Amino acid sequence: MMMFLFLPLQGAIRIFMGIVVLTMKASVIEMFLIFLVTGIHSNKEITKKIKRPKITVPQINCDVKAGKIINPEFMAKCPAGCQDPKYHVYGTDVYASYSSVCGAAVHSGVLDNSGGKILVRKVAGQPGYKGSYSNGVQSLSLPRWRESFIVSEGKPKKGVTYPSALTYSSSKSPAAKAGKCSRETTKAYQKPSVPGTATRPVTLTQTPMTTAAKASHTTLPKASLSVAFTTSSPRPQPTGHEPREMDLWSATTYTSSQNSSSANPGIQRQDSSGAAFQRPAAMDVSLGFVPKEELSTQPLEPVSQGDPSCRVDLSFVIDGSSSIGKRRFRIQKQFLVDIAQALDIGPAGPLMGVVQYGDNPATQFNLKTHMNSRDVKAAIEKMTPRGGLSNVGRALSFVTKNFFSKASGNRGGAPNVAVVMVDGWPTDKVEEASRLARESGINIFFITIESAIEKEKQYVTEPNFANKAVCRTNGFYSLNVQSWFSLHKTLQPLVKRVCDSNRLACSKTCFNSADIGFVIDGSSSVGTSNFRTLLQFVANVSKEFEISDTDTRIGAVQYTYEQRLEFGFDQYSSKPDILNAIKRVGYWSGGTSTGAAINYALEQLFKKSKPNKRKLMVLITDGRSYDDVRIPAMAAHQKGVITYAIGVAWAAQDELEVIATHPARDHSFFVDEFDNLYKSVPRIIQNICTEFNSQPRN
Repeated sequence: MMMFLFLPLQGAIRIFMGIVVLTMKASVIEMFLIFLVTGIHSNKEITKKIKRPKITVPQINCDVKAGKIINPEFMAKCPAGCQDPKYHVYGTDVYASYSSVCGAAVHSGVLDNSGGKILVRKVAGQPGYKGSYSNGVQSLSLPRWRESFIVSEGKPKKGVTYPSALTYSSSKSPAAKAGKCSRETTKAYQKPSVPGTATRPVTLTQTPMTTAAKASHTTLPKASLSVAFTTSSPRPQPTGHEPREMDLWSATTYTSSQNSSSANPGIQRQDSSGAAFQRPAAMDVSLGFVPKEELSTQPLEPVSQGDPSCRVDLSFVIDGSSSIGKRRFRIQKQFLVDIAQALDIGPAGPLMGVVQYGDNPATQFNLKTHMNSRDVKAAIEKMTPRGGLSNVGRALSFVTKNFFSKASGNRGGAPNVAVVMVDGWPTDKVEEASRLARESGINIFFITIESAIEKEKQYVTEPNFANKAVCRTNGFYSLNVQSWFSLHKTLQPLVKRVCDSNRLACSKTCFNSADIGFVIDGSSSVGTSNFRTLLQFVANVSKEFEISDTDTRIGAVQYTYEQRLEFGFDQYSSKPDILNAIKRVGYWSGGTSTGAAINYALEQLFKKSKPNKRKLMVLITDGRSYDDVRIPAMAAHQKGVITYAIGVAWAAQDELEVIATHPARDHSFFVDEFDNLYKSVPRIIQNICTEFNSQPRN
């Protein structure tokens, strides 16, 4: 009976267990299907995300230079405020890699001062970079640089992947980071694996300057030397260091354990610009550590040589009187700083100095004190007002006598420019001081800010002073500013004008800096008709010059046995008046006393010549003199009178050479008849200018 009961129970258990197993199998199958469907869906989502990646644009600061970023092409986001002049930019359109990336973006017009995304692409270095002012940024000129870059709008190119994080090169040497130069440092570098070679550690040894020379030993796989440094595979990276750190260790000696130092002249490697450098196998390690930048032929800190298209010697004569006050004096200083930045100061371009006036003037710094805009800015920021009256005339006299001297840095061939800044009105007269300055070749500009304040009016002695002071009264040399807060608006017009050498009318040239005295033979042998031809020659020579009371002046003497002053240097001050005066000269007739005529011209003409004028005597004769010409000619030469002797027909060649300044071949001319006199005019003018240009101009 018990057996009978046990058998049905055992069957029931088996049936129950079968049902449980089937149920579990169904659950497993169901779960498998769920996982399968979920996996497919997840894969679709991942695929979607891969197809549409989100671009992460790294943020950079305004002062980041392109040369510090290794990536050859990248996107970046610039902050606001990168228009500031302290973020230096070098070049136009194509920029030297020493430039601020964001500053270049603003200069090129890709960004405004509010910032934004940009796309940067590295290109080859340029032989020169031209500075320019654009979009509120003054870029500087640079002779050359090893790497350049171009900035464009921050729109990614189709199919191009840009780095989400930028790779920077370190500007500090490992010795500087360690903080000690007297300790030998050894670092292990792991080389990337190269097909066919084993990966081995590379040991780099730095030998300090203060220790004795030691043989550094580096183990390298012999078969992979050239591959490791010239292939496009990943660059060897130092363990635990920034990329390219190894590149900065330029003076380190590498030696293979399988090769002796004598058999290994060095290792060829490619730097980032593609140029091959010979890595010496043995070097005087007492030289110490040398950063990579010092291997380059370029200077580590580029110093602008200045803008060669604006080669002027510039003096700012600034107002430091009591009436200006501290606030307006600060505005004046900021204006000077902006001018210095816009001009791009340098030895090949403009040089700048400052004279400050009050009761008395004083030089703040001269032309040779500072050779770049940065140093000029620092000097300007240190200036404080002198106080006192606004004695501008006294300041101009000081500038004429002291500032534009060779000892103060005057370069001679560069135009001299003085920009006078006046708060209100001068308290002394400027007309005479300005005239002397102009006659010395100084181009005077006046910037007048606001009218005279009440306490200054009792000192105003010369209304309309600006027109009496400047080189020309055509508005080119005068700038009137209604308020000190509007002064910045004159920056660009002023920079453009002082750099326009073709319009600097007061600069000394061969055409505007002489007193020319004609000594004309009126003897009987000339005749009335030929005398008129001779006068036409005088007019033809005179027409070539710029004539005014501050430019070239013309005088004339006619002689026979006697002498007559036709007109002196101070009688006519315009070209039309001079030409009319020449036409009115009457033929005298008589003998020929050339020696006496030279003495007369020295006394009646050249004795009244201005000390800063070149003295030129042009003597025309058609015969031999009845008196001696040697002693008078020698007197003329000793007094600094440059003498040109022109002989016609029966003139004696030996006398012409005695009269003429040495060398006679450049100062004596002969034509066979009066009708050919005009042919000698171009050569005479050319010789006058050649001689002038061979001497310092200012």
